[in-house]
Amino acid sequence: MRLLFVHERIGALGGAEANVLATAEELSRRGHSVGLAHASGTNHGEIEWRDVFPDRFPVPAAAGAAALEQALAQFQPDVVFLHKFSAPAVLHTLLACGRPVVRMVHDHDLYCMRGYKYNYFTRRICLRAASAFCVFPCGASVARGPGPGFSFHWVSYLAKRREIDLNKDWHRLVVATGYMRDELLRNGFAPERIEIHPPVPRAAQPADIPSFSPRNLIVYAGQVIRGKGVDVLLESLAKVTAPFECVILGDGSQRAECERLSERLGLQSRVHFAGFVPQARIAGYYRDASLAVMSSLWPEPFGATGLEAMRCGLPVVAFDAGGIREWLLDGVNGFLVPWMDRAAFAARVDTLLQDKALARRLGENGRQAANERFNFSAYIDGLENLFHRAATPTPAPHAELHEVAP
Repeated sequence: MRLLFVHERIGALGGAEANVLATAEELSRRGHSVGLAHASGTNHGEIEWRDVFPDRFPVPAAAGAAALEQALAQFQPDVVFLHKFSAPAVLHTLLACGRPVVRMVHDHDLYCMRGYKYNYFTRRICLRAASAFCVFPCGASVARGPGPGFSFHWVSYLAKRREIDLNKDWHRLVVATGYMRDELLRNGFAPERIEIHPPVPRAAQPADIPSFSPRNLIVYAGQVIRGKGVDVLLESLAKVTAPFECVILGDGSQRAECERLSERLGLQSRVHFAGFVPQARIAGYYRDASLAVMSSLWPEPFGATGLEAMRCGLPVVAFDAGGIREWLLDGVNGFLVPWMDRAAFAARVDTLLQDKALARRLGENGRQAANERFNFSAYIDGLENLFHRAATPTPAPHAELHEVAP
């Protein structure tokens, strides 16, 4: 089968990009032909993407429709696998291309004008559908711009409504959790077009067993941006009484601010900012760790980095935000902490650092649950089944049912 991936980026960045690459690599290994229509690059890991996607088609913003039409004509896909792309010209082109389009909804960009379903200033999670409330009093028409500092840009509510309506016509929408399915339903998407296929990471190798050593290493892996709550993580770690080290694997617009905060909290000797680390090297940190942390304050659609740590045998401590509770079971494979409760977060970290037997037991529970409930091979099987169903035309009703008697 010929599968054309459509995504706004090429290269490593976040969970969406990790999923695109791993999925395409496995589908290619199974004999499918995979191509990629993409916009900008990330400047990280692009060589690996070029190896996985021998057929690549740049889709620049200025000529998106024409470039995508050319890609479709040249690659001739059986199914288009759309990931993150909001340009109206691209969406219209896909709707008119005559091929089934399956969209993976990675996050909240599709139906949230802010893109992250929480208020940037109050940090409270939004429980509403897209509506005029987004304009006032939410004020989501003025959104934070990319990069550091307080840059802003204008977001049109009417344009967002049009984007939502365009996306209701895809053959299927794939989400990672029941939480995300509920968000789509809240915004008027048809339930029969939504399927849940958690984008699980690859299984850990048997040797990936964490050390739980006296070093008490804590690992955070993810972007260092406001929604990921690294600042709140640091404030929580400042309350931990057991000796520890923490490594922050990732980069982002809040990194400098968090480094300054770490110094003010007196954590600079115990918290290390390692910057961007390739996915293949993260498992090495897990092997030397005692637990993993997720401090997301925005409602995570899934939280694949936490599941990856769990698959490597580490217990996870995370705030209860979005879909995390669908794989992190409190007291079973880690601890689910009330949202923004720094003292409770610190107490749970202390518990695991001081009771290594408990940490090992919860970590092993997590590894077993991950392998049973979130199996990478089964995930790809599910996608293959979906693509075959999408590419197979539904038989038309028997003609005799519509014949009129003479």
